[in-house]
Amino acid sequence: MTANEQKQILVRPATLEDKEVFLSLLGEFAEYEKLTPPDEAAQRRLIEDGFGPRRRFEVLLAEFAGQVAGYAIVYDIYSSFLARPKLYLEDLFVKPDFRGCGVGKALFEACVRETESRGFDRLQWYVEDWNEQAVRFYEQMGARRLNWQTWQLDCQPPNEPDPGTDSR
Repeated sequence: MTANEQKQILVRPATLEDKEVFLSLLGEFAEYEKLTPPDEAAQRRLIEDGFGPRRRFEVLLAEFAGQVAGYAIVYDIYSSFLARPKLYLEDLFVKPDFRGCGVGKALFEACVRETESRGFDRLQWYVEDWNEQAVRFYEQMGARRLNWQTWQLDCQPPNEPDPGTDSR
């Protein structure tokens, strides 16, 4: 990244006024990942959980030369063996037009700074195994791959309709 490019990149916490920009970026990320974007109800939950009085995650926005170029979502998790909190990186997305300009690096470095400023010793995240571009990026940033399997069990929270049934 050139000094000029670095000067053009701003990474900042998103505010409630950024909610539409955030949802738009999330939609672009879903398209890139070939996933269904959040529906209207999920979008409302995202705004409440990211910008409401009881925040569950934080959003960092990256701007390049005044244009929104990407975002990252982070939140606290805990390591029982370290007996210390860690910062979890849920998403890091850079719009295609801004890739190769240092935006991803600036977002990632902002996440590292946030980890350190909270007194945490680790930043952790997952990468889809097909995303070779992301794997190379994180290796260049000095990250190491853990050989763990990811498991998931889908549960139905109370008072939420089953997404596979008609809620009318």
